[in-house]
Amino acid sequence: MDPKGKIALVTGANGGIGHAIAKALHDRGATVRVSGRRADALVAVTEATNARVTVADLAIREDVTRLTDENMDVDILVLNAALPASGPIMDFSTDELDRALDVNLRAPMYMARRIGEAMVARGRGRIIAISSISGRVAVGGTSVYSATKFGMRGFFLGMHEDVKEHGVGVTTIYPGFIRDAGMFADTGVTLPKTMGTKSPEDVARATLRAVTDAPAEIDVAAFDQRAGAFIAAIAPSLAGPVSKKFGGG
Repeated sequence: MDPKGKIALVTGANGGIGHAIAKALHDRGATVRVSGRRADALVAVTEATNARVTVADLAIREDVTRLTDENMDVDILVLNAALPASGPIMDFSTDELDRALDVNLRAPMYMARRIGEAMVARGRGRIIAISSISGRVAVGGTSVYSATKFGMRGFFLGMHEDVKEHGVGVTTIYPGFIRDAGMFADTGVTLPKTMGTKSPEDVARATLRAVTDAPAEIDVAAFDQRAGAFIAAIAPSLAGPVSKKFGGG
């Protein structure tokens, strides 16, 4: 699919990664729509892309339904909104668990299911889910976040197979540590010297590749994080000790 002339919705565009994705799509000729929880946080991306804005809190199911209903005609759906949801599991209240599950997992599943049906009926479309390298490997302090991101991987890999014969491409993107913008950058934490980073623009380029080529998965992570995910896939019990050894946590 060529983004030029297509309609694209980017959720969670209030952050730097969503902004970079929206701008990349705009620069390639797409008509961009964006959503986020706060209108003031969407001003910059609106000015850069002339995007149509929908204010929606994806923890509120009525907002998710409204956002979906207003965008059933999009050609490209980029599901980028998420909560950090990090910390020891015993520190989470039931309300915090529910909010993380609603925003990080239920909302993207619901939107992909309904908008995906409209794409299948038209015989074209792209759905891009921005997951995380935490959707491949879980270590201490990431149980809730990883649960939502592992869930995204399973859902969107299955959906990729369900709809590819109908002209709809589904891609899951796995960013690692992203510098300059996003959840990790917002913490202000200094990484160990062994850890590499990628930029918001790297995620945006992966999104454009997902639009044009529709692979099932794309990693946007430095070598050390991709290596950690590989180790976790073949020996999950090693992921935590290896992470601690190299400064994780």
